[in-house]
Amino acid sequence: MTAGNNGADTPENDDPFAHLYRSEGGEGGAGSGAGAARQPGVPRTSYNQVRTVGQRQYGNQQGPQAYGRQNAHYAAPETLPGGDRPRQAPAPEPRKGRNGLLIGAVAVVAVVCIGIGAAMLTNGNDTPKDNAGDKPGPTAADTVRPSEKPTQDKPTPGKLPKDDAGALRLDGGAVTAKDIPGARSASRSYITSLNKPGASATWTLDVEAAGQYKFWVGFGVPGKDANLTLSVNGQALTRPISLSNFAHAPEGAWDKGWTNSWSYVQLNKGTNTLKLSCEAGNQCDVNLDQVWLARP
Repeated sequence: MTAGNNGADTPENDDPFAHLYRSEGGEGGAGSGAGAARQPGVPRTSYNQVRTVGQRQYGNQQGPQAYGRQNAHYAAPETLPGGDRPRQAPAPEPRKGRNGLLIGAVAVVAVVCIGIGAAMLTNGNDTPKDNAGDKPGPTAADTVRPSEKPTQDKPTPGKLPKDDAGALRLDGGAVTAKDIPGARSASRSYITSLNKPGASATWTLDVEAAGQYKFWVGFGVPGKDANLTLSVNGQALTRPISLSNFAHAPEGAWDKGWTNSWSYVQLNKGTNTLKLSCEAGNQCDVNLDQVWLARP
């Protein structure tokens, strides 16, 4: 034993990986017996024989095994009986199209519009209405448009008077006759001889309400036009009542010229008088058979 090592192993003989091969409770390696001690002065041998790279055997495998070569006993799990196959990633859900978004937006807008309409209807129904008696009349600053036609009272419903010519009062030479057929009075009589100045027939009648009425006259002409002056309650109208040949009878045919005509009259409530007379400027060659009132 020299002074350099004092009987200890030289560094080149020391195995730095000995602890990897040491068994429990001893220093021996895989190549030594259990618990066998290394003799001093004897160089330590490797626990394993040095082999060429790739010639080491593992387990019962025979022959050299090249690095990078797969284990012959390895098999993919899906090839083994009963083995689990690798799980596949779930397919992604189809992406919603733009049509779905558009339909949703339209639905939201429709709901909002319905809500606004309902609110407007509710507010309109809740607005109190003014009573007719509570409405104020026009003030001095307001402009009131005048009516285009004068307001006239209309007669109330009811039976209106109708008379034959024989019920009228005759003046100025007017008389009744029955010579010409076709008169429509109950007695087939008519008023004639009205073609003299001052001749007249006056009808006295009663009405239940004041207002405007139509005054109808049944007459006959000998195939030519005629007219008479009409007076209401003693006031002559500016225009005569037209008694034209509406029947289109030939001239001289009195029996073919029976027809009707009318004129507006304004009457008072109660008794009124309507007078047909031959005045200057009238064409008085006419016969009268009936008179009556009608509503406008």
